[in-house]
Amino acid sequence: MRIDVKTLPVQEIIEDLARSLGLEVQNGNGELVIQIPENLGEGYIRGASFDPGIGVITYNCKFYEDVEIHFSLNTIHPLKFIFCSEGSVGHSFQSQEHINTVETYQNIIVSSSGYNGHVLYFAANEQTHVSSLEIIRSSFVARSNHNFRDLDPTLKDLFKDDVSKKQFFYQGNYSIKAADLMEEIDNRNYTGFLRSIFLEGKTFEMLAIQIAQYQDDEAEDKLPQILRKSDIEKVNYVVRRIQGDLGSNHTVESLAKEAGTNVNKLQEGFKYVYNLTVNKYMQHKKLEAAKEMLMNSEKNISEIVVAIGLNNRSYFSKIFKEKYGVNPKYFLKTRKKQS
Repeated sequence: MRIDVKTLPVQEIIEDLARSLGLEVQNGNGELVIQIPENLGEGYIRGASFDPGIGVITYNCKFYEDVEIHFSLNTIHPLKFIFCSEGSVGHSFQSQEHINTVETYQNIIVSSSGYNGHVLYFAANEQTHVSSLEIIRSSFVARSNHNFRDLDPTLKDLFKDDVSKKQFFYQGNYSIKAADLMEEIDNRNYTGFLRSIFLEGKTFEMLAIQIAQYQDDEAEDKLPQILRKSDIEKVNYVVRRIQGDLGSNHTVESLAKEAGTNVNKLQEGFKYVYNLTVNKYMQHKKLEAAKEMLMNSEKNISEIVVAIGLNNRSYFSKIFKEKYGVNPKYFLKTRKKQS
């Protein structure tokens, strides 16, 4: 199935997709959503535009047949930062036959030349979760960008190329930072105004992550530290294991064994992805959960200490204050005042 998109910005792209599929658009305070009908597949496509000149489209869906989305405009196309956190997606420039495959945990940065468009390819019966940051450079360069100071020269030229003189394609190494961010966007139950500002903030955070990864990959002053996709998948398995059972105190050895790797490789992966050891990451997640419970649950401090798998309340207070600058009682007082 071929779908043609001939509009900008993101909100109009979503409306164009809906018209092509014969569907209605749901509007939640500026975030437009298309629910894929049962005869075509499952899941959704949604998007939002922000000022000035940036928007995000999320494809979290599975089609029952191969789908090609052709972006063909009689104007300059956006600069795109595309990340895949599940499944895979293909990309090509309209003037070229070659298709580049973006696998799970990979990103691409693409800019067409002139009015040359883009095509995205979704394989039949493959669950896919993809985000596409769409930057209309003629608008984006008008914001206060501090002349893109300290940005890699290639990216600086790319952002400033508001008439799309040059074609650009970059495919990154594997990372799960952006995947974590996409999951957070999906699972955070904000609505209305709060959802709108949350999504805008996370869109810029996603942009920062992908720019930082590009600069890290291209750095000449150090040897590249590239992990295979299988290594990243094992890190991701351990991350989910930790997050799903914060009440336990896993050892690094047991987690490495479960993931089918060794301790050194697992530590290397966590250092590469999060710049933390496995134990520091575990502590970080336990403290995040504790802060959330202090703010939003009826549990007392002793109950929270048990819930995150710690035995010593004094130690909990110590590491909590090191991370957040205040002791846990502060958050309890804040909650009681709000009540």
